[in-house]
Amino acid sequence: MPLIPEEPQIHEKAQGPRATPASGRTAPTPRPVPGPRPAAPPRPGRPGPVRPAPPVQRAPRDTATPGPSGPAAPATPAAAPAAPQIQLVPATPDGALDAAEEAVDLLLDSGRSPGDVLVITTGDAHPWAAHELSFGDAAYWAQHDAGDDVFYADAAVADRAASRAVVVVALNGGPEAAAVTALTAARSRAGTLLIVCGDPQRINSVLGVGV
Repeated sequence: MPLIPEEPQIHEKAQGPRATPASGRTAPTPRPVPGPRPAAPPRPGRPGPVRPAPPVQRAPRDTATPGPSGPAAPATPAAAPAAPQIQLVPATPDGALDAAEEAVDLLLDSGRSPGDVLVITTGDAHPWAAHELSFGDAAYWAQHDAGDDVFYADAAVADRAASRAVVVVALNGGPEAAAVTALTAARSRAGTLLIVCGDPQRINSVLGVGV
């Protein structure tokens, strides 16, 4: 009797996937697909990571350009103008006007503009001033306002004259009040230089300083 070959045993592990579980066996429960790990709880005593807060949308008034913080600094006061330099030319009352004329000539020769110079007299008026006043007060002061030439003024009207870089005073006589008026006006109107032609003691007594 011929031998019938035994059927080969097919082990389950060699079989492919089954649609249904084999009898007597339970189908394994599918394992979940791992997802993202949750953040680990912070360790005791160590703060966890702090997530920054979302930006807060400000109202339009909050986004306006801020003004300067704190009180405004006080403005720095402007420096006071420097006092003019004072030069003394010793002269007698009779020679004061000639000394003033010589001082003016030296100023112009050194490059000073004629419009920079004002001459004040305390006694007789300068011949130029007497000549211009013969055409009337308006014509005389028009020459002053033009500011393009040396201007000669009496002490009585010196307060009306405008400031100039150089003021020359001729103490050529007149009362003491005229000298005080002339020197006071000259000192306040001289920008850089004040030249006084006259008696040094008289000048010192009026100005109150040694020159």
